[in-house]
Amino acid sequence: MNVLYDSDVDVDLIRARRVAILGYGVQGRAQALNLSDSGVDVVIGLREGSSSIERVREDELKYAPLAEAVGDAAVVLLLIPDEEQPSVYHEVIARMLEPGGLLVFAHGFNLHYRTIVPRGDLDVVMVAPMGIGQEVRETYNRGGGVPGLLAVQQDCTGNARQLALSLAAALGHGRAGIMETTIADETETDLFAEQVVLCGGITHLVTSAFETLVDAGYPEELAYFCCLHELKLMAGMMQRNGIAGTRESISTTAEYGDYTRGPRVINDTSKAAMRQILTEIKDGTFASELADEIASGQPQIEAGRKQAREHPIERVGQQLRRMMPWLARTS
Repeated sequence: MNVLYDSDVDVDLIRARRVAILGYGVQGRAQALNLSDSGVDVVIGLREGSSSIERVREDELKYAPLAEAVGDAAVVLLLIPDEEQPSVYHEVIARMLEPGGLLVFAHGFNLHYRTIVPRGDLDVVMVAPMGIGQEVRETYNRGGGVPGLLAVQQDCTGNARQLALSLAAALGHGRAGIMETTIADETETDLFAEQVVLCGGITHLVTSAFETLVDAGYPEELAYFCCLHELKLMAGMMQRNGIAGTRESISTTAEYGDYTRGPRVINDTSKAAMRQILTEIKDGTFASELADEIASGQPQIEAGRKQAREHPIERVGQQLRRMMPWLARTS
């Protein structure tokens, strides 16, 4: 992958343009504040009566109704949830963004699966932070930055890449590295990681391990600490040291168990399931299922939430987290 840094980029390009950010959730707020602190003219586009208005005021940023914000901007960052983006694009952006404007996505889902097909007279790019909003902001404040992914989907002006790089640098990504990729690669790898490791994999692995210990007669509290609480420690070690370095940092007992027992849990059967999941991402099966789920009122999501809330690991977890109030301040 081609990687660029602040020294490779002209950040003044983005400073010469007004940037509208649609959405003021965790990611939208982090990006807005980073851009503002980098000297960029930022306006937040909000729906009428939005609950974010007071937060924007507290942060001393400008805001306007969606159509007004888009109409006055040369660059628009679409940072609302994926499922809401198509309607906002069709109802607001497609009508109000001037020809030659730059439309920026932070994830390629709607572009890749063509639920949004932007006008041909727009520049369209993706600038995707490799971190959650809180990390994007806190790292920037410490003088660093999280890496970012950049892809150009549509370049009608001939300047899309350079302006996107300037935006990425103003967000802080140039401090760590801006990696050039494609919309397809970002979308497919992001969905795969969510489903197999970061969300689906971890939550089901932890829950199953907890259930195994409790079913065998061990106290729920011990099962919680061993299978869930210590996960953050291991994730941090892997992020800092890599997998090999982590294995060499743990006890001989743990390391031997890793090599000899880990493959009995994650093995060829698991990898076959992973390959099938990747196939469903690449051929659009997952995107189609998700669209049907949202259109029908999210019954599987609601059922999953209900089941998760009622699981014993939540009850014991709430009790134990009350013993550690500092977790709420550091999460």
